[in-house]
Amino acid sequence: MGLNERELQLYLQRVSDRWPVERALIGGARIDDLHGAPPQRERGPEFVVVLVSSGFDGVPWLERVHQAGSLWDASEMGERAEVHCYTPPELERKVVQLPRVRRVAERGMELTLEPV
Repeated sequence: MGLNERELQLYLQRVSDRWPVERALIGGARIDDLHGAPPQRERGPEFVVVLVSSGFDGVPWLERVHQAGSLWDASEMGERAEVHCYTPPELERKVVQLPRVRRVAERGMELTLEPV
């Protein structure tokens, strides 16, 4: 199954309307599929999104994740996403602490907001 790039752009726009997104990455099983991962493996989450914004500073982590996660359109993307929202210093720590975040940072796709 392909990636709905138009919906990814719309999602990034919706998030950017709330916070100045400095970096956005997407990983997970669907992205691994696109990069030729073998089908016989433990898939894990279909989509893992890592959003980085200094605007998250002072916003409780669960609130960020809930708000950014609620902007994801699972019906358009074909599956829910596991969303991680960090400030730049938090991301540096989480890449070391959380294997899933490290994997997205190392092997995920960088998302950039295209001009409309």
